[in-house]
Amino acid sequence: MKVKMLSRNPDNYVRETKLDIQRVPRNYDPTLHPFEVPREYVRALNATKLERVFAKPFLASLDGHRDGVNCLAKHPKSLTTVLSGACDGEVKIWNLTRRKCVRTIQAHEGFVRGICARFCGTSFFTVGDDKTVKQWKMDGPGCGEEEEPLQTILGKTVYTGIDHHWKDPVFATCGQQVDIWDEQRTSPVCSMNWGFDSICSVKFNPIETFILGSCASDRNIVLYDMRQATPLKKVILDMRTNTICWNPMEAFHFTAANEDYNLYTFDMRALDTPVQVHMDHVSAVLDVDYSPTGKEFVSASFDKSIRIFPVERSRSREVYHTKRMQHVICVKWTSDSKYIMCGSDEMNIRLWKANASEKLGVLSSREKAANDYNQKLKEKFQYHPHVKRIARHRHLPKSIYSQIQEQRIMRESRRRKEMNRRKHSKPGSVPVVSERKKHVVAVVK
Repeated sequence: MKVKMLSRNPDNYVRETKLDIQRVPRNYDPTLHPFEVPREYVRALNATKLERVFAKPFLASLDGHRDGVNCLAKHPKSLTTVLSGACDGEVKIWNLTRRKCVRTIQAHEGFVRGICARFCGTSFFTVGDDKTVKQWKMDGPGCGEEEEPLQTILGKTVYTGIDHHWKDPVFATCGQQVDIWDEQRTSPVCSMNWGFDSICSVKFNPIETFILGSCASDRNIVLYDMRQATPLKKVILDMRTNTICWNPMEAFHFTAANEDYNLYTFDMRALDTPVQVHMDHVSAVLDVDYSPTGKEFVSASFDKSIRIFPVERSRSREVYHTKRMQHVICVKWTSDSKYIMCGSDEMNIRLWKANASEKLGVLSSREKAANDYNQKLKEKFQYHPHVKRIARHRHLPKSIYSQIQEQRIMRESRRRKEMNRRKHSKPGSVPVVSERKKHVVAVVK
């Protein structure tokens, strides 16, 4: 007589030592798990809901300025040090870990128009309404010493912006023209201009370091080559660009913050069409800064909010606002890609998390594994209607919400008018112009 018996090899489930991980027998045959997808969907839905529940992006408010914060700068070597310039000519150096001001300098008479740190982090430069460029030591004066600049350069016109070269002892200022300065000289090495209007911002390319871009109040964005000391080309938009920021990972890409509520990402090799038009703000965009990864950027607007955009998307993934925050003038993304700082009209610098629901501090291995698993589930079910609706929902202030509705009606009205005009005109007489090409007036080389 045959007797059927179960036999198992102990090597398959018995640990060799106490320190080994327990072996769990698993069969991944989908026929044995008929409810796997519904179970994962419920987990993805719960993970998305919990992400919104734990979305608490605001971290701290740094107060101490006696006038609106007009410009911010990061320390190139230290994550904890931030520089800020105000409308009353005061410059403050902050320690983000302690959330305290460690040093205050009365740098200029009138506005501090621009501030930037030297690439090695030993000193920083400021420009103001008093027509001066000043270089200051990053470390404070010793005991008994007075707070004095390392050097002061008196210019002929008001400087509206400054940026330092990423590798060389060279910096650029803008005002009536773009001036390139050597740190050892008190007169510009070369001056470049194209047109006759004032230039409001200048930025060095972090990869191709001899190229710099500027934006002027006559709606131009101009690119310059420092080696030839000449302008390369310029693009004219419908409305004025307030500032530009270069992508730190893509040598040819930059994003422009415009007065027409949009941001435009350009490829400098083909300026006739923007790579992407980023729309969500309901007022003029005043500042923009890239994440160190080059995948996202943050924008500050006159509508009292800041938004985070993925580079390839036209819509923002996140919007930050508080009841007390007024017009946001400047914004910076920290060098570790985790935090965002913004300076606004009401004299405060605010610190935000770049990922609103991210848990700060040290995570255990189980927490990391759970986060990764939930993230993959959310990506898998991101296009499901319920998950998508919960993930996209953001509470907005009434003023911004009502302006969004109003602009939607205006946009729909313009589209309808254009369709009617095309319908009642001769075929081909009213061409279809894409959203990307609408706002570019001309490219001049």
